[in-house]
Amino acid sequence: MSEDGRVDDVEATAGDATTTAAEDHTVTTDDNNTTTPAVDAPLSGSPAQHDQIEQDPAQADAQDTSAQIPAPTRNIRVLFNPPRNIAAIRQRLFDVVEKMELRKDEFDLYWPYVDNVWVRQHRAGSDKTGLYKTDYYACRLQRPTYTPKAVDKPRADGTPTRKKQIREGGKCHMKLKVVRYEGGYQSVTINQLGDKTQHLHDLDHMDRIKRTTVLMEIARSEVMSGYMPASVYTVMSEDEARLAASGGRHLNRNDVRNASQVWRQQHKDPLRVHEGYKYDHGNGIVRQDGALPLVQRVVNAEIIDPTMAYYAELPHNTLRFPEELRPFLDPYLPRNDMTFTEDGLPHVTLTYATSLDSSLSLAPGIQTVLSGPHSKAMTHYLRSKHDAILVGVRTALADDPALNCRLEGVGGYGGLGWEGQPRPVIIDPGARWLLTPQTRVIRTVSEGKGKGPWIIIAPGFAMDPNRIEMLKYFGGKYLGLTDFDKRWRLRWEAILRALAAEGIRSVMIEGGGMVINELLRPEHSNLVSSVVVTVAPTYLGQGGVTVSPPPKLDAARRPQPAMRFRDVRWQSFGEDAVMCGRIPHVEMPAAVLPQSTTPVTMAPPMRPVSFFNSSVDAQNGFQPRVPPSS
Repeated sequence: MSEDGRVDDVEATAGDATTTAAEDHTVTTDDNNTTTPAVDAPLSGSPAQHDQIEQDPAQADAQDTSAQIPAPTRNIRVLFNPPRNIAAIRQRLFDVVEKMELRKDEFDLYWPYVDNVWVRQHRAGSDKTGLYKTDYYACRLQRPTYTPKAVDKPRADGTPTRKKQIREGGKCHMKLKVVRYEGGYQSVTINQLGDKTQHLHDLDHMDRIKRTTVLMEIARSEVMSGYMPASVYTVMSEDEARLAASGGRHLNRNDVRNASQVWRQQHKDPLRVHEGYKYDHGNGIVRQDGALPLVQRVVNAEIIDPTMAYYAELPHNTLRFPEELRPFLDPYLPRNDMTFTEDGLPHVTLTYATSLDSSLSLAPGIQTVLSGPHSKAMTHYLRSKHDAILVGVRTALADDPALNCRLEGVGGYGGLGWEGQPRPVIIDPGARWLLTPQTRVIRTVSEGKGKGPWIIIAPGFAMDPNRIEMLKYFGGKYLGLTDFDKRWRLRWEAILRALAAEGIRSVMIEGGGMVINELLRPEHSNLVSSVVVTVAPTYLGQGGVTVSPPPKLDAARRPQPAMRFRDVRWQSFGEDAVMCGRIPHVEMPAAVLPQSTTPVTMAPPMRPVSFFNSSVDAQNGFQPRVPPSS
């Protein structure tokens, strides 16, 4: 070896016989071209002799030297600066306890870290719209046990046959269904399939018998950069915690050598050790005295403060809500293990911000900001705890809201997929809200920061198929209800039951004024589970949109307080005051109870509304894709 760490040609040639014999004794591969050590036998000679892969010229000529070796897309920096929480994410993708929905870029990033576990069985193809593609995966140990033949037939081109070992199989029958959606947004949904709901082994067992694509690509990238496999293994294994988090607890030098073997057969240039390392006879590749580990040098050069680097990747409008303030709110929020209420309805949290004179806005249709920064962050924390967020159509028309959660740690803001993002629900009986791809809630969906909206409408409108298709394209849909109260308004119980039927277990209702006032009526007291009100230190003045329940009279027709909350708690959030409480349930006399839940088959006459404007949609970049008729 020369002083600069390169392997001299003379030294490499002298070690040919030793290298070939050692590798034939130790390196085995399964039918997926992944290396595993058959025997941990010591190798004689220097690392240069073992790592320099030479071949007889006749055999080299027989190979197809024109074969293109794909360039690695990952290097050693990926190992030293892995995706955040990669160990926990690998475990979740191994267990798949419940359905996981990831953005496509997240799936492409994380799946190579678990492709040693899951093997694609077959591709079912696309649906008739071409937007959905389905793959089926099974645990690698589902395959039958493989026993290699005693003697392999020589290959036609004269190259040596690879040695194989017995591959265990038939031990695990866990399967997955993976559905890719490429429409107004791109997602990958991962679900368990069949009755086998857990593995019969742990993740470490799979890491021991099979290496991930990420690790093998990093190893190949370093060798293709001119470094000896022994040196690559040394620098990869210096930080054991990072290596184990990426699935490399059982990585060995043979894996590194075999990952780059095809490339080395075509490239005979001398290899070198990494800067700051040297070959120490008897000890292999070691770090030079006083030199920092390569992992430390890379991390120091690229990231001064890993925490700040994480924050730099978050959207600029990400909100943070202090942990110490959460216990004040949690008793009034739905539990994580909650299903539905005793009546089979979702948990309903009514929340709004009001002025000192009980106003929501300066005037109807005028967006008015009342919450300060602290209570705004609190509102997004509340959103993260609910399956859906509901508003009336007037709020949607006036504010053009995003109806998503911007709290740090939810999907799109540092979290996985759409976890923590509520489903937007808009009450729009008259179908007045005309959505386009430029509507803020739709733009939020396209950016992967929110879910597609569900719009609840009443029947009697001419629904254009292209408008329905556009909403479906962005992950939303229309829900038609025909259950009205005596004032010809959609019944709230029917709305909540329809959401429960769609799997919504909790709903956060934010407004506007008509919706809030409706739910404060005595006949709806049993529908609201809790109330969170933010009071801003300001008067909006007369003429605003106010919140107040209807007046209450006693038997003598004298005015009485309309409502007093129970289980009340107060907390300051910056300049605002936040009250949490519950609405006392009122037993209504039969004469004033809401109408029966029997669906009403006829509604008052409503003028037809056309949703579709092809010129507007074309300008906004949406091309409707209507499925062909069957």
